[in-house]
Amino acid sequence: MLTATLLALGAAVLHAGWNLAVKQSPHDRFIALWAQFGLGGLIATVAFVATGGMPAAGWPWALVSGCVHLPYAIALGRAYGHGDFSQVYPIARGGGAFLAAIGGVVLLGDHATAWTVIAIVTIACGLMILAGRARGPAVLTAGAVAATICAYTLLDSKGSRVTEIHGGGVIHSFGYGLANSMATLLTLSVFGIATGRLPALRVAMKIDWRKFLLAGVASLITYSLVLVAVRFASVGYVTALRESSVVLAALVGWKFLGEGDARRRLTATAVVLTGLVLLVTLGRS
Repeated sequence: MLTATLLALGAAVLHAGWNLAVKQSPHDRFIALWAQFGLGGLIATVAFVATGGMPAAGWPWALVSGCVHLPYAIALGRAYGHGDFSQVYPIARGGGAFLAAIGGVVLLGDHATAWTVIAIVTIACGLMILAGRARGPAVLTAGAVAATICAYTLLDSKGSRVTEIHGGGVIHSFGYGLANSMATLLTLSVFGIATGRLPALRVAMKIDWRKFLLAGVASLITYSLVLVAVRFASVGYVTALRESSVVLAALVGWKFLGEGDARRRLTATAVVLTGLVLLVTLGRS
């Protein structure tokens, strides 16, 4: 359980970082996501070959997840165009985690104690406070992001577990994460090229390829950590603990992006932290 906790917390920090990079990108946000996921996917391809790949049983899950990552990227880019970072991010991440936690119990047979449920609900309440009175396109697109997060989290949790069962080791869960990145590179590239965005990608890469490379590595490591973590704990535990990233988002939005309303953000942060403490101390499953 300690392993899952440390992996999820590490993923939370990296996740908030690369999402902030997308929000602040001067380029079209789908282009920014395509660039960073694309570079991450290329690195994943090299690592996948070098580490010996993964069992064939994981590929169906990885490919379907790659397809789900396309609407995820489209919706995430649009959401950051409509709303503040400290509003969109909590709705998307919190909603996705909440739905995935339920899905983990219902669809994957994860065990959830009463304290786990209380902790997850507490975190969800904090996230709703943090989101504030957001309305309109920002809420709709962030909600769409949450739905895709739930879908790919469940797919990948199952795929990671199936892969390890057939492979016999945690290293194959990491291999699944690499395969997932490769599938995402494929689906985003097909869509980007089909919609005539390739010239814009070339321009963006020429200007900011270093930033995209850093964000791509961060996103690759982030999700690989999560996929290994779900081998040691339930989906609900890992995804809820990852939501410590919204605390960072709130502080960044307030301190560095000038998004205001400090009292609400600090109150929500306290509620989220309370839920996280409950989850780690009493909600272990």
